Amino acid sequence: MPTTRDYYEILGVGRDASEKDLKSAFRRLARELHPDVNPDDPTAEARFKEVAEAYEVLSNPEQRARYDRFGHDGVRGASGGGPGGAQGFGSFQDIFEAFFNGGGGDMFGGAGGGFQGPAAGDDILVGATISFVDSAKGIETEVSVERIEDCEGCGGTGAAPGSNPTTCSTCQGHGQVRQVMNTALGQMVRARPCPQCNGKGLNITDPCTDCKAHGRVRKRGKVPVRIPAGIASGQRVRLPGRGGAGEMGAPAGDLYVEVKVTPDARFIRDDLDIITEARIGATEAMTGTVVTVPTIEGEREVDLRAGVQPGEQIRLKGLGFPNVQGRGHGDQVVLVDVRIPRITSDEGREALRPLSEHLAEAGDDGDDEGFFGRLRHAFR
Repeated sequence: MPTTRDYYEILGVGRDASEKDLKSAFRRLARELHPDVNPDDPTAEARFKEVAEAYEVLSNPEQRARYDRFGHDGVRGASGGGPGGAQGFGSFQDIFEAFFNGGGGDMFGGAGGGFQGPAAGDDILVGATISFVDSAKGIETEVSVERIEDCEGCGGTGAAPGSNPTTCSTCQGHGQVRQVMNTALGQMVRARPCPQCNGKGLNITDPCTDCKAHGRVRKRGKVPVRIPAGIASGQRVRLPGRGGAGEMGAPAGDLYVEVKVTPDARFIRDDLDIITEARIGATEAMTGTVVTVPTIEGEREVDLRAGVQPGEQIRLKGLGFPNVQGRGHGDQVVLVDVRIPRITSDEGREALRPLSEHLAEAGDDGDDEGFFGRLRHAFR
């Protein structure tokens, strides 16, 4: 039966409401009152029909003008479709298609708007701790994962071995049933999970004892994962389909492995470069020497020229991190740290004074503030 309540009051808008205001009010109320969203509210369907009827009349300029002038008598018999229906729509389904689907939207925002089908599996996040060298070179490892898996006893069917599920006779295997509703705007069809098979589309007469007919069990196990070379702490590796198993017919979720790199006292990462330190004495800096430095490929000898300065950088090409995306490669940078000895006695200072004078002559190249200049000042 058509409502006798004021249409503007039903939609919660003023009599000067614009077309945009009407659409906004209708969208909000339709979401709140749709019977699928309120399965336990016996009044929801009637209230929903009332809102649909009000919108049907007020959204049509001619109908709205007659309603404003004569009230319900001016539009009596106009709702419910036909040439006099709102904007030529013959049913609420027409309004739904043009107003919601035509605008690229979803009446219920993707949630609660009817039967959704089997649920996909959950995405899972776990951690993996690796060494600095492994982060540079890559590593095959395993992670421990607790997840929902297909039952091995029944292969995910939920039926005991040797038996098979049967197609649900109520929904014919679709997992949902459709209900036709008569509204003031015509017929509307809504879908709900089949009450006979709980949306699975199958009936199990002999259930699997391992999973109690669920077809899935929770288990903890090891999953192999390849950590790519060049990865940094906090980055993640995605394993598609290795997360939780979905319901029957639905895809599994993804597994994400978040990497943590343990510090290494020998190395510091600087983007794609690796920084190391070579400590030498003052005499070695003056005369030149060969030092052994650690690299991600093992130890390597590095020649340091005579007169090498503190803080000088020796670059070893290609011994840094590869770009995890596959383009580019860093270097290893060796920072020279020259240790200046302390002179602990007057005798030592006097003994080194001739050397200091010699260094002053040898270093007379305008670079008195360099290493040899500082060494000369140390002897004064």
